[in-house]
Amino acid sequence: MTPIKNTEDRYGIVAIALHWSMALLVIGLAALGLYMVTLPDVGFNTRKITLILLHKQFGMLALALFALRLGWRVTQVLPKLVEHLPEWQMIAARFVHLCFYGLMFALPMTGWLMSSAAGIPASFLGLFMLPDFIHRNDDMFALFISIHKWLAFALILLLAVHMGAALRHHLVFKDDTLRRMLPWIP
Repeated sequence: MTPIKNTEDRYGIVAIALHWSMALLVIGLAALGLYMVTLPDVGFNTRKITLILLHKQFGMLALALFALRLGWRVTQVLPKLVEHLPEWQMIAARFVHLCFYGLMFALPMTGWLMSSAAGIPASFLGLFMLPDFIHRNDDMFALFISIHKWLAFALILLLAVHMGAALRHHLVFKDDTLRRMLPWIP
């Protein structure tokens, strides 16, 4: 049975649940974002507007889950990396994880700032409205669109690296790297 808290050898069920829920949410947000920007802006495109609102709602959920995940992460022991890794790969693994944390914060924040600059309020899952950080400003809106887009591309690249490395460990090295993040494997 998977422990609730992390140990030196594996992640606990809370960390695993947060990892996989964030993974699904972030991949879904990236896919939705890539799709919705292909839709035309001409006229009153209700489909695109609906998807943007949905993207914003789930982006704010991602920010809330990120805060929960970060809080859990700083209170837990970090399982050690597998021993056969060269030092550069250990550094790369830690760097990618730190970048993920930065992007899981920066992407929803730039989306929130984008909404503020557009003068379109953001809400948290329709439960309550979030405050605007800045006043309506078309130049800032354009800037945050660009920043948000490039951060999303960086996230997609890091996701591909992360998934590729996890599969390489599992299929080539046959070590416990991926198994430690799977709840059904003791």
